[in-house]
Amino acid sequence: MESLEGLKQFYQGKKVLITGHTGFKGAWLCAILHYFGAEVSGISLKPNTNPSLYEVGGIDDLVHSYICDIRDLNKMEKVFSEEKPEIVFHLAAQPIVLDSYTDPVYTYETNVMGTVNVLECIRKTPSVKSVVNITTDKVYQNNEWNWGYREIDRLNGYDPYSNSKSCSELVTDSYKKSFLEELGVIVSTARAGNVIGGGDFANFRIIPDCVRAMKEGKEIEVRNPNSTRPYQHVLEPLFAYLMIAKEQYLDKSKAGSYNIGPDETDCITTGDLATIFCEEWGEGAKWHAIDYNAPHEANFLKLDCSKLKSMFGWKPRWNVREAVGKTAEWSKAYFANENVLDTMLKQIKEYLKEEENNV
Repeated sequence: MESLEGLKQFYQGKKVLITGHTGFKGAWLCAILHYFGAEVSGISLKPNTNPSLYEVGGIDDLVHSYICDIRDLNKMEKVFSEEKPEIVFHLAAQPIVLDSYTDPVYTYETNVMGTVNVLECIRKTPSVKSVVNITTDKVYQNNEWNWGYREIDRLNGYDPYSNSKSCSELVTDSYKKSFLEELGVIVSTARAGNVIGGGDFANFRIIPDCVRAMKEGKEIEVRNPNSTRPYQHVLEPLFAYLMIAKEQYLDKSKAGSYNIGPDETDCITTGDLATIFCEEWGEGAKWHAIDYNAPHEANFLKLDCSKLKSMFGWKPRWNVREAVGKTAEWSKAYFANENVLDTMLKQIKEYLKEEENNV
């Protein structure tokens, strides 16, 4: 797996643009790239949670930030023209399955036409060399199989969020073949499983629900406790994105579509995840299942990540218990009014130190 020194050397001084930089994963990615010495710019809406990791972590001080809707092509083009990025990570999206049922038009506009606009800006920006479009593990037609989905399996997400991300994959492939390959722009897509980590304040996500319950002194309420998902710490896919962008920048044959998920032992039920959270948090934390008349969500979903492992020698570093423990650690530091960015950098360094020890 790529060493700390190799990644730091590569990204130091690089001009990197992130769409969705004010989101949970975007804020963590900004922190990593700032630590690496990259020149980071971001295009995003204002943070959509209150509080938000972007604001409490002071991430705005680390980047050239442009508050812009990715549906606005003209504004996007101006940002790309001004920043002239070499590497682009496209994270901006409407990311919540249940919200996509409430507002499917906005979900498709953002996740499909937003991707078209990002790719159109890339097509018109000669400085761009390497692009990673981040989608989701939910792009696959879910047959409730007991084995993991591979990159060659059919794309056909069920709900508006998942389906719009399937469309984003198809749009990316078309732009790659029609325009970007000829221009020398190298493009990959990354399909990550469910991520957890400090600073996720979103609704309808199990770990944020757990943290909110702890803050309020309540018992955790869990919907769909028997649903199985691949859970991983947010740093796992982020470092995979960074690795993919670097490797394809240096060798275009490394471009492709990649699943990014935990080992099979960390593909667990929501109920088991809540139990681990209670054990890691302590203080008598408990959970119970609730009846929830929600729209369709997949019951069983996991990824086959052998392509990423064989291509790059990648492997996850923190198991699900460690991931939950790091999330609890961050959340307790936040509740204690400790410096959030310091906690983020501490965990980034811990992850990289462990990575170096495993190279």
